[in-house]
Amino acid sequence: ALKIMERMIVQGADFDKFGDYKYYHDTTEESDLPNSGSVLPLWRFSTDKSRRKQVTSICWNPKYKDLFAVGYGSYDFLKETSGLICCYTIKNPTWPEYSFTTESGVMCLDFHPKHPALLAVGLYDGTVMVFDIREKSNKAIYQSTVRTMKHTDPVWQIAWDKSDMLFFSISSDGRVTKWALMKNKLEPEEVLKLKLVLDQEKELADNKKESFLYGLAGGMCFDFNPFNDHQFLVGTEEGKIHLCSKAYSGQYLETYEGHFLAVYAVKWNKYHERVFLSCSADWKIKMWDCSITRPILSYDLGYAVGDIEWAPYSSTVFAAVIYTGQLYVYDLHQEKHKYMCEHTAMKDAIANHVSFNKVDPIILVGDQKGGVNSFILSKSLRRGPLQPKPDDVPPKTTLELERDKMEAFLATQDKEVY
Repeated sequence: ALKIMERMIVQGADFDKFGDYKYYHDTTEESDLPNSGSVLPLWRFSTDKSRRKQVTSICWNPKYKDLFAVGYGSYDFLKETSGLICCYTIKNPTWPEYSFTTESGVMCLDFHPKHPALLAVGLYDGTVMVFDIREKSNKAIYQSTVRTMKHTDPVWQIAWDKSDMLFFSISSDGRVTKWALMKNKLEPEEVLKLKLVLDQEKELADNKKESFLYGLAGGMCFDFNPFNDHQFLVGTEEGKIHLCSKAYSGQYLETYEGHFLAVYAVKWNKYHERVFLSCSADWKIKMWDCSITRPILSYDLGYAVGDIEWAPYSSTVFAAVIYTGQLYVYDLHQEKHKYMCEHTAMKDAIANHVSFNKVDPIILVGDQKGGVNSFILSKSLRRGPLQPKPDDVPPKTTLELERDKMEAFLATQDKEVY
């Protein structure tokens, strides 16, 4: 009852912004500016505890669409810090609904898609944990230990299985690990060791180029193909992207070389099974067709690109943030050579992470000063699928229409020099 009363007071005091949040219409779109859009700042989410920490991860809750979790730690490893997790709601920007602390800095987190109270967390010291946000205790309900094959380096990304009670993690120690929630403990299983691939010309009998394996590569990020549960991408510290399978733990299905520094994020398209994006410390965003080993599109943003994400409502819209605090939104269907929107999301702060709300036209940007800024997207940046043709029998679904839109874009790229 007190939380409901607090939300009512906050929403009453900030009525204009809550109105914009629901009904925002950008008047600049009525001007003569083609293929452009904008974002309107809403709220900044921050607490006293988070101001000396950096935002290291953002995740929306799959059931409660206004609720999101933020992980806090540090990317400055000379200043190792404790970790913090805050769960905020759009309905009350002033204070987190839930908060938890960890001994080591939080590096990543993810809500379970079927059990929205379960939050998996990866830490700087290599520990993975599971919190139940309904519990009032600060203690995790599951936690890895040295006895259960705990990672020996920072855990950079963590992701739940679509339905089962298990999750995956990737670390700088070169391992992708699966963790099953048993009755009293986490049960680990090694999915993949990231062997370092160096291409070298050797005098061989067939005079062909072969890949030789040396040591382990540091894992930075991964993403499972939404159309094929066994297939996933891995980005490494060396700048390579590997296509992998749960069924083949000893080898890569394909290796994509296009980045020269660490790959910070790889993201499969939500509507097309072959398309994915990557971003890197080398200032580049690259778009790939997994059947081709070279990028089909590349953007140079002039600074390290901290994060990227596809929009949930369109196969051609994505957002990126860079270290100068800029937010960029692209729509390949409207303009493939340039961004549709550029906005200074953070002043005098590095922008680390970006995340689209799954339902509302809201985007979040996290920074190195412990804050998360929220923005609402203008109408030109949230155009959904094309309308089905009258003669389509049966009418095409949203998934089919969005896939067709991306397929049409790929067809135009095929005619150009990569």
